[in-house]
Amino acid sequence: MTSRFSFTLSATDGAARTGVISTPRGEIRTPAFMPVGTAATVKAMLPENVRETGADIILGNTYHLMLRPGAERVARLGGLHKFMNWNRPILTDSGGYQVMSLAQLRKLTEDGVRFKSHVDGSEHMLTPERSMEIQRLLDSDIVMAFDECTPHPAEEGVAADSMRLSMRWARRSRDAFGDRPGYALFGIQQGNLYKDLREESSTALKELGFDGYALGGLAVGGGQEGMFGVLDYAPAMLPADKPRYLMGVGKPDDIVGAVQRGVDMFDCVLPTRSGRTAQAFTRRGVLNMKNARHQEDPRSLDPDCACPTCRKYSRAYLHHVFRAQEMIAATLLTWHNLHYYQELMQGLRDAISARALDAFVDGFHAQRAEGDLPPL
Repeated sequence: MTSRFSFTLSATDGAARTGVISTPRGEIRTPAFMPVGTAATVKAMLPENVRETGADIILGNTYHLMLRPGAERVARLGGLHKFMNWNRPILTDSGGYQVMSLAQLRKLTEDGVRFKSHVDGSEHMLTPERSMEIQRLLDSDIVMAFDECTPHPAEEGVAADSMRLSMRWARRSRDAFGDRPGYALFGIQQGNLYKDLREESSTALKELGFDGYALGGLAVGGGQEGMFGVLDYAPAMLPADKPRYLMGVGKPDDIVGAVQRGVDMFDCVLPTRSGRTAQAFTRRGVLNMKNARHQEDPRSLDPDCACPTCRKYSRAYLHHVFRAQEMIAATLLTWHNLHYYQELMQGLRDAISARALDAFVDGFHAQRAEGDLPPL
């Protein structure tokens, strides 16, 4: 185990990279997908089962945890790792996105954001300094700088003002974070879909110096074409010797395309949220387990998958428990979806190491284009 945070690249294939992020709580293989544990739980899963899917790190949410149960309470109870029984690395987001999307009666100023909780209506003030304090109390391993979530679409002037505010907040976040050996602070590149703004943001972040860099504002409604357009140039604006994290992304084909463009880390609620709504991610695309065509199908969800759901349960059973609204339904499908995502990341890592990424990507798209298994 290391006593410090570091990132080592082991292979590249075009713009794609594979390597290892080392932290005192364990290594993170990249490209990495982080399951989302918003409120100190990856929904429908036990922590040990999340680890069994292949996850090296999970994500927690500053906004939700500050409101309930409260960062100070989590600290008194030994920190987020002990509280939720996850002894590996945790990344916490800054809370900025949720303040903009969930909170009521927001007021944005240079100092920060004053808002009313969506939980109980209580009033709070979230600033860069308070965000750093909350994430320190949670004891997360990777801390995100506080930023404004730029609306989308945004005119260039609006995007510029928002980005520059986020860069001023990035400096305050850096100052408030201080010197914490073994912990990491990531800055967040902003600029919407404007290349010159992304360049200005990258320059400002590099001058401050961060342990890693995120690409923000690309999972809020711009679509895959717009996102890939930015990713064609934006990752290369960031230091090559630091991890690059695409926030809030995404669907499997989003992740594959982003890895091709040089991204190292991802998070998204899709595999867990879909697991609760009967949507299954497979090599052949997305399946709806509530569809009647599954009700007498004795085959596994995905015959090429080695997860416990596919090894032990039939499509017919999954169809039944979703129709009957049984709790096991969410667990079984979430387990499968997380396994699928982690298997995809391992496939990407192996392909990059073998310098065979193009062939892997071609096979990925070809199998999805074939569609689901034919009816019995």
